[in-house]
Amino acid sequence: MVNEGLVSDQAGAWVIRSCPGVGWRKRGWGCQAEHREEGSQARGGNERERLSKRRIQPVPHYRAMAQPRACQEQDCLREVTLSTQRLRVLPPAVLSNPALESLDLDRNKLRSITGISKLGNLKKLIVSKNEIVDFPNEIQSLIYLEKLELNQNQIRVIPEGIFCHLPRLKHLRLNNNRLGALPRDLAACRGSLQYLNISNNLFRTFPHAVLQLANLQELHVQNNALRQLPRELFQGQSLKMFKANGNPLREPPSEVCAGGIQQILNYFNQLQDGSGQEDKRIKTMFLGASLAGKSTICRSLKQRQAKLVPKEERTVGIEISEFRIEDFTFLFWDFAGQLEYYMTHHVFITPQALVILVINLHMYQTNDDAFKDLVGFWINNLFMRVPNSVVLPVGTHVDCCQKQEVEEKRSNIMAKIAAMLAERKSNLTHFINNLEDSEEPEVYVDQWERLKEMESCTLTILDLVAVNCTDHRDIKKLEATILEHVKNEELFPEVVRVLPPVYREVEAAIVDITQSEEMADHGMMDLQYLLSELSQRDHLANLDRELLQDILRYLHRIGLLVWYEEIKHLESTVFLQPTFLITTFKLLVRDRLVQQLESISVDTLIAEHATIRDRSNWVWAFKSKAMLCHQAVRALVKYQLFSEGMQDIFEEIMGDKTHRGKGKLFSLLEHFELCLEVRQAKALNPQASEFVPGRTWETTQDQSESWYLFPTYLNQTEEVAEVWGGDHHEDLHIRTYFSPEIPEGFFHRFLVKSCSFYSTHWVAKATCLLVCNGKPLLIKENNQRAYSYLELRCRKPAGATAFQLAWDFLMAGVFIIQKLSEEWPGLHVCVKTPCRTAGCPAELIWPDMDGKTPMTKEDVKTCGTCGHRFGAELLLPKVPRQPETAPAQPPVHYYVTSYGTTTFGPSSIHVTRQNITSE
Repeated sequence: MVNEGLVSDQAGAWVIRSCPGVGWRKRGWGCQAEHREEGSQARGGNERERLSKRRIQPVPHYRAMAQPRACQEQDCLREVTLSTQRLRVLPPAVLSNPALESLDLDRNKLRSITGISKLGNLKKLIVSKNEIVDFPNEIQSLIYLEKLELNQNQIRVIPEGIFCHLPRLKHLRLNNNRLGALPRDLAACRGSLQYLNISNNLFRTFPHAVLQLANLQELHVQNNALRQLPRELFQGQSLKMFKANGNPLREPPSEVCAGGIQQILNYFNQLQDGSGQEDKRIKTMFLGASLAGKSTICRSLKQRQAKLVPKEERTVGIEISEFRIEDFTFLFWDFAGQLEYYMTHHVFITPQALVILVINLHMYQTNDDAFKDLVGFWINNLFMRVPNSVVLPVGTHVDCCQKQEVEEKRSNIMAKIAAMLAERKSNLTHFINNLEDSEEPEVYVDQWERLKEMESCTLTILDLVAVNCTDHRDIKKLEATILEHVKNEELFPEVVRVLPPVYREVEAAIVDITQSEEMADHGMMDLQYLLSELSQRDHLANLDRELLQDILRYLHRIGLLVWYEEIKHLESTVFLQPTFLITTFKLLVRDRLVQQLESISVDTLIAEHATIRDRSNWVWAFKSKAMLCHQAVRALVKYQLFSEGMQDIFEEIMGDKTHRGKGKLFSLLEHFELCLEVRQAKALNPQASEFVPGRTWETTQDQSESWYLFPTYLNQTEEVAEVWGGDHHEDLHIRTYFSPEIPEGFFHRFLVKSCSFYSTHWVAKATCLLVCNGKPLLIKENNQRAYSYLELRCRKPAGATAFQLAWDFLMAGVFIIQKLSEEWPGLHVCVKTPCRTAGCPAELIWPDMDGKTPMTKEDVKTCGTCGHRFGAELLLPKVPRQPETAPAQPPVHYYVTSYGTTTFGPSSIHVTRQNITSE
């Protein structure tokens, strides 16, 4: 018997539940609180009674539930999985099996596990994602226990006398509870415990018992309230993995911990007794619309007097400077306000910084459009990118406004920001309630935890400060306000860092080198050369490469310099002046790029063996397809670098002609997913070497010219729609919803990621068509307020094998979206499947995708709004139960893509056409 139940937070809900051997309940999709209210108004109160009468309460049948995964003999179950069964007590049939060695009770409603002591042979016990508040004392009877997971409960205290009875315990998960301390007797597991996770708890001091775990190999303490880590933790040889991000650490600083165990150990080795120096430093980011006055405020604060910046000197990209107030060092990052530059901005918008949001009060009007453009856009993006940030709104151009007007606009801005905060909180509460009120809340525990974490993180918005940038008294007032806030440890718990003297010495030496006359304007330096330069100084004569790399990682993370050791072509280059890195981005990611192309001089064209007609073709290709050939990029970059007097670094930036696209520029652009390299491949390569079985294959140098796609410049086009052929009612169809909205540039980066995996593709401004094995997948962006989603759609498969391939293709897109969304910690992403009935608004919320349990075990799902039943494989990743013979592959036909057949990286495609069919 199939038990049906399915949930939604839209106007309808899905209800389907299948519990083998547990009776069944049947309910309409209207199971959400919101929908129940709407339904009672629309259809009257009898509908709720009718649905209530249809319910059949479950009749437990635990022996059937406890189907073993390892052992098939009913009399000797050694492994039992009872996850997502809504258990409130342990089944007697389970407790009566003393031979049981593994018990999985994940995602139930247990508040206790009374009777667990009867299972004296248990080696593995999983009670994660339940409702346990009091640590189960009976666990002390499980003397053979090796793995214990009690994560994602509500445990506050673990009593003494438990772990001293668990001498074989190797794996312990206690994360996502309410713990502030660990019992001393945990040290009794010193010879056995190898894995410990206490992240997402309330620890303020490091638990001493952990230091006695001599064989501990992996330790997670993220997202607690730790200020200091003990040196002794890293002096043993056993610890192989350590994670501590999300703590307000001072010693060692978070930037050091991010470098891994060896860097932490090196830090403590350099930190001699009492030799640590306090470093009070804060990154300060100036954000706001174009011409708001960011650069004026930045320079005025730095020079301690009013300093107007002319319009023609406005920031292009990002400018960086440093200055001190008392004993605090401020690292100013002045971001350009033009939308074109935001594609690079998000890379440098980092947490634990003071954000000064500059608003032109003269331009501001008390209407929604003005607020959205001048304030709301930035608040929304800070919500998503750095949700724990501190934001100081600063109103400028008050000298152009009446006094009453300034106060009215200040009040309006603060009121609208408060409304945004309230709306975000309300939305998160709504999402949380939908999951809690669902028919199967246990399958949404991970999503619920994520939402609760987001609910606890919110922007701190300080009172708006109105300043006249021409009045030095207002500049002094702003300076005093900034200093007052950064001294508040509740706002900035990580502003103070304890550093070894050598860190400060190397930093001072690097600053000295950067400011020297011998240093080139671009500030690029080879890592080995930098080491030799530093080693010539007497106090740094013993500096070795490993220590220098540690210090460079720290300086990179605080924003003083840039070193991308993870990028192969940049690992040996240090950007001592990060502003040049921004200049590199600006070469191709900027406004008025078409005008830059059109202004390339004839001399530059001749030097690159190009003509005026070639330049016209480059402009046409860029306007129509957002693509530039390698020759066009070389000419454009050469023209701009030569005009700025930096011709000596052209080849280093672009790469020489024999290694096309391997210079620093494209290494950076591809690393940050701002462009995609494609190639005009030929059907056959007449110069290819002969293939002989057993002989080493010798590749031939590809002579085709590279092209680069810049998705941010794409325009709307009907080509994707024409190739796709229109949506079909039978298509497999899912949506990934974003709240509060899809971040600026997210879809463009998604295009680059996706097209790098699937080399045959068509792209447009808000749509993308990928092709794999001749089957198309359409992705469309819809970014409306309160209705932002990416839609993924593919043709309905014909058989079991085709279903597997289709869902694999769709899931690949979902995983790319989820991975990319991790860069926006304040972004909520939810995957749903719309009801397949035309006009029905119901949507299925996907359960947690933990990779351990199948998305669904049901074969049929029923919509409670329209009452229609569908095969589960049409709604969730699933293969039809009945095995079918895979259909014979049809003959291959080919179709010319809009850019020619394309490849990414070193791969190549030897066809020029591809057929797109639907079954």
